[in-house]
Amino acid sequence: MYLKHFLQFSLVGSLLLVVSCSNQDLVYDPSLEKTDKLISTALNESLFTGAVLLVGSSDSILYKRAFGYATLYDSTLTQLPEPDIMTTEHLFDLASLTKVLGTTYGLMLLHSEGAFDISDPVSQYIPEFKTGGKEQITIEQLLRHTSGLIPWYPSYYVAESPQERLEWIAGYPLNSVPGESRSYSDFGFMILGDLMEVLSGSSLDRFLADDIYRPLGLNSTLFNPDVSRFSRIVSTSHGNPFEKKMVYDDDFGYTIDLDPDSWNEWREHTLRGEVNDGNAWYTQGGVAGHAGLFSTVSEIYTLLNVLLNNGEWNGVMVIEPETMDLFLTPDENGQALGWLLNENWIHGKNLPDNSFGHTGFTGTNVIVSPETDRFYILLTNRQHPGPLKDGSYPDLRPLREELSKILLK
Repeated sequence: MYLKHFLQFSLVGSLLLVVSCSNQDLVYDPSLEKTDKLISTALNESLFTGAVLLVGSSDSILYKRAFGYATLYDSTLTQLPEPDIMTTEHLFDLASLTKVLGTTYGLMLLHSEGAFDISDPVSQYIPEFKTGGKEQITIEQLLRHTSGLIPWYPSYYVAESPQERLEWIAGYPLNSVPGESRSYSDFGFMILGDLMEVLSGSSLDRFLADDIYRPLGLNSTLFNPDVSRFSRIVSTSHGNPFEKKMVYDDDFGYTIDLDPDSWNEWREHTLRGEVNDGNAWYTQGGVAGHAGLFSTVSEIYTLLNVLLNNGEWNGVMVIEPETMDLFLTPDENGQALGWLLNENWIHGKNLPDNSFGHTGFTGTNVIVSPETDRFYILLTNRQHPGPLKDGSYPDLRPLREELSKILLK
């Protein structure tokens, strides 16, 4: 309640205290005043303490603005005497946007180079999958979330390294027959991260940095950002209270077949520069195919701009058009290869045809409309005010849907 009153006073008394923008890149359209009001209202309602919004097209940034605070609270949810004001240069924990801006992007590049076919069985590259029915799983099924792998499990209870995690997944029973149904799975993208390493002959983070991000001029899109090098990093949760509740409370929606007290290395401090996702942090050391990527709104703009320019950047073909078409072709559910086209899943409303995007648990999302040559990137720290009474975090769907109606015309 204090945050709500504080931000209301700040917005009325001194707009510049909570709103900043980059004049170099920002082309402000008065018709977007409704957008500012939506974000400001969300701040007042404590859906997050800070946000950055960018609207772009295939050739320009149309709008870029920061709101609120990147870090407002300490781990006891006490307001800091000198909170960190959000800027458009802050790095965000992208959460599941890693799946598309990291893993899927990397596989699109490798596919463009002829490194694999999506119909290839995963076991062709990862021998651990030659057992337990997993020999049937294809790369396409992993990308479309139809592999039959379980959606989630606290791998840190059973594995201390990525290799142990791979062996554990390979031995764990399938949740369903591969190819029969869709079930969104973090583990599927962990395996795709493993696959990328096999295909590239490099670690996941090094391959993405050397073959995609650095050639595109991106220096702030990375895993495990060094807080001594990057002073502007947005804080997320205070420890992992949501995941802890997933493990300990069977009524929270997850039933985990383990003794919750058999592992107890939970973080309690405010996470800043550490990936929020427990599997990515505790088991993977911060580098994983499903979560762990950090970036800024401007560098995400570059990655999406490549997609709106048919795979080209500055006259250089990054991803072949045929690969672009393949990866953005949805199945009957609206699930493409990594990317999502079902507007319910990407929290859009009345979207133009062929719009695609993704969301991230920390409060991030992107939606791209090739039909109208528009996309928007909304990055927030919805975990930073702490969990709600029921243990969940604020629902950003209504805000995202309203923004999609305004910004993608």
